[in-house]
Amino acid sequence: VEIYSLHVDCKVTSRFAHTVITSRIVNRANESREATFEVELPKTAFITNFSMSIDGVVYPGIIKEKAAAQNEYDLAVSQGQSAGLVKITDRKLEQFHVSVSVAAASKVTFELTYEELLKRQLGKYELLIKVQPKQLVKHFQIDVHIFEPQGIHFLETDSTFMTNELSEALTKEQNETKAHILFKPTLDQQKKNSELDETLLNGDFVVRYDVKREATAGDIQIVNGYFVHYFAPQEMPAFPKNVIFVIDRSGSMTGRKIEQTRDALLKILQDLRQEDHFSFITFNHKVVEWKSSLLPATEENVASAAALVQTLAARGGTDISGALLAAVGMLDKAEGLPERSVSMIILLTDGQPTSGERNVEVIQENVQKAINGKYALFCLGFGFDVSYKFLEKMALSNGGIARRIYENADAALQLQGFYQEVATPILMQIEMQYPENSIEGLTKNNFKMFFEGSEIIVSGKISNELDLLPVEIKAQSHMSNLTLKEEANVKEKEQVFQNQRYIFGNFIERLWAYLTIQQLLEKAISAQEEEQKALEAQALDLSLQYSFVTPLTSMVVTKPQQQEELANKPTEAG
Repeated sequence: VEIYSLHVDCKVTSRFAHTVITSRIVNRANESREATFEVELPKTAFITNFSMSIDGVVYPGIIKEKAAAQNEYDLAVSQGQSAGLVKITDRKLEQFHVSVSVAAASKVTFELTYEELLKRQLGKYELLIKVQPKQLVKHFQIDVHIFEPQGIHFLETDSTFMTNELSEALTKEQNETKAHILFKPTLDQQKKNSELDETLLNGDFVVRYDVKREATAGDIQIVNGYFVHYFAPQEMPAFPKNVIFVIDRSGSMTGRKIEQTRDALLKILQDLRQEDHFSFITFNHKVVEWKSSLLPATEENVASAAALVQTLAARGGTDISGALLAAVGMLDKAEGLPERSVSMIILLTDGQPTSGERNVEVIQENVQKAINGKYALFCLGFGFDVSYKFLEKMALSNGGIARRIYENADAALQLQGFYQEVATPILMQIEMQYPENSIEGLTKNNFKMFFEGSEIIVSGKISNELDLLPVEIKAQSHMSNLTLKEEANVKEKEQVFQNQRYIFGNFIERLWAYLTIQQLLEKAISAQEEEQKALEAQALDLSLQYSFVTPLTSMVVTKPQQQEELANKPTEAG
């Protein structure tokens, strides 16, 4: 079975990426064989379409409500057909896998489409394409078209498998607002060496870029009555941070995990700023406060904390509740902290609560009551023995986020990377205001904090004939309270995208739907049962309307002989 053509075609328009992967396979054997299509795609993406065509007959994927699809499918499974098509493979990726039987000398074309809104992290957007054909491919091609009306500030490509020969197959064209990256290696360039038919193409192909930012109140773009507003202020002074690190040193952290935690914490300590205050709480079945209060991040204090970190050893149980409540208590009674500052608790744990309070619902409730909106809680779950659902709900209920730390060689870098994302808060209490009577379906427009290097995105539908869309941003900065104003000329903004040949349809409308679904699902995590159902119902409607495979929908993949398989979207919480 030979893949004779593999084409990855990616169009990024104003951060919204639309990727189509087309694989053409021929069975050169003289009997029928299994042809497999395997693609790793970013977890943050939603699959929107899939089809197979075998000898001219097209077998489409049909997106349905998960429960309905599951019922139909259970019927098929009871007749002995195989299970799920999508699974999480690593920290950033999930894998879509489908195989079909192909008759002798027949051809099959697989086509998968997925979409995602690229998220700005540490000052850049990252488009990740996983390349793993597992064989030499006669026609292999990756095309990435980028159009950013704000202008491209910088653009780089990076790959884990590039050699000098392969880099000759890579071309980059770029002007003020557009870029085209083409990677088209010949058969010879793909080979590990001239004797063997082994491919070099195995790994990540990454495009990173950022856009130019002129306007203080961000940038507004409009297509067919839908707008998106990007806001990422730069070069503002950071708020001082008051941060308590709550570190699990229970028995299960023994070995590699506690070593990687030590390495990461030593680097993080070096990154604290002079005006920051910090402390450590370590816990197993006992909760130990390093000092009874937060200390300024002076050289001496940092050195003394580093000495403590060096001695961290793992044994005993896990009292998550006691440790978090101790951290909240310490912030509550802290004195002499800078008046305008940001307080946060960063919890790192690898397990379930086994000591102290063990009921996760009680812990969630007690922690939320204690924090009472005053501080942000970030939860890092190390490995797969944690109850990620519990950590995620706790973080989202307390103005923070959760992240799973994958147990592999770069765990210390994952921890440091996470800290860097939240290390520089530059705005608080951000309100993005639009004319109420002229906007429908506005996505989230209030944000607790803005961190340097990230981006706030708000989208909505302009309901009546507006000529000018006025926006007002209110926020607190370290020095003062800000009000930023901007007016977008609707007709002019619509013009920007009129003559772009690689804009895919109503991309801002799809961006709006993608963002709305993501936010509804996130909100549902920490909502009460009744509200949760309403939020999920709304997200389901949009998923079906815009045909996205989300955690609430399934794609029924049809095959010859009335066979069906299901593609579901896995979530980090499992």
